[in-house]
Amino acid sequence: MIPLFTSAIEFGAVFLLGCVGEILTEKSGHLNLGIPGIMCVGAAGGCFGVKLCYLASPTPNAFLVVLMGILFAMLFAGALGGIYGVLTVSMRSNQNVTGLACTIFGSGFTAFFLDEAVLTEGMDTNLSQAGLNFFNATIPGIDSLGWFGEIFLGQSALVYLAIVIAVAAAVVLRHTKAGLSLRAVGENPATADAVGINVTRYKYTAIIAGAAIAGLGGITYIMCRLNGLVSSNDGTVIQGIGWLCIALVIFTMWRPALAILGSILFGALYNLRDFINVLPEMRDLIDIIPYAVAILVLIVTSIVGNRETQPPASLGLSYFREDR
Repeated sequence: MIPLFTSAIEFGAVFLLGCVGEILTEKSGHLNLGIPGIMCVGAAGGCFGVKLCYLASPTPNAFLVVLMGILFAMLFAGALGGIYGVLTVSMRSNQNVTGLACTIFGSGFTAFFLDEAVLTEGMDTNLSQAGLNFFNATIPGIDSLGWFGEIFLGQSALVYLAIVIAVAAAVVLRHTKAGLSLRAVGENPATADAVGINVTRYKYTAIIAGAAIAGLGGITYIMCRLNGLVSSNDGTVIQGIGWLCIALVIFTMWRPALAILGSILFGALYNLRDFINVLPEMRDLIDIIPYAVAILVLIVTSIVGNRETQPPASLGLSYFREDR
C-alpha cells in the first residue's frame, strides 16, 4: 500500500493544480472548459523552458532548469487563458464554446510544438536528466523515517508547490478582501459593480492566474510522472486528466483545501491498475474508474441541490454592465 499512497500523492499534484486553477476561474463566474488544453500548453511551455537552459549550457544550474520550466509553463498557459479572457470577458463570447475551442487548440498546438521546437537533438534525454536531477529531488535523510518519510517527505518539489498553492488559494478566497471581492463577482457581478468592485479586472486576474496554475499541472505530469521523457502524444493523456480536473472541482465543492484530499483520491484511482493483480482483460475496466466516479459526482451533486454544493450563481453567464 505504501507505493500506492506515494504515487497517489505524486500524481494527485497534477489533478490538484488543474483543479485549483479551475476553481479560481469559476469563482469569477467563468466556466473554463479549456483547462485540458491549457494544461497541455503548460506542459509544452515548461518543456521549452527546460530546453532553453540546455541550449545555453550543456550542464545548466539545476535550480535554473526548474525555475525556467515553471515560468514558461505559467507563461504559455497564462497566455492561452488571456485569450479565453478576451473572448469571454471583453467580447462576451459563449464560455462553453470558447473553452472547448481552447482545449482543441491546446492539444493540437502541444503536439505540433513539441515535435517542432522541443523534441530535437536528443532533447528527450536532457529533459529526463532535468526531471531526475532536481524536479524529483527528495529531502535528505527520509529513509530513516520509514513509511512516513517515503509517503509524505519523499515527493518532488512540484508536489509540495501544488499543496502550497492550494492552501494559499483557500486562505485568499476565505480570509482576504480580494478573495471576498472575487467571490462577490462570481455570485452577483452587478451588485459587486454597484459597490465599486472592478468586475472586469477581477475576472481577468482570476482567469489568467487560474490558467497559469493549471499550466503547472501539465509540466508536473511531464516531470514527476514521466521523469522528463516527453513525447508529442502526451498531450492526449494530459487532456484526459484535464477533464477529470474539471469534475474534481465539483467533487470538492469549489474548495481548494478540500481539493488536496480529492486530488489524492483521484490520483489513487488513476494509478490503481498498477498496484492490483487482475486479468489483462480487466485492466481496461479499472482505467475507467476515475471517469465513472466523475460521472457519479455530477449526478449526486445535481440531485442534492444543497447551496453548499452548487457553483457560483453567475457561473457561465456573461456580464453586461448596461443591464445593471
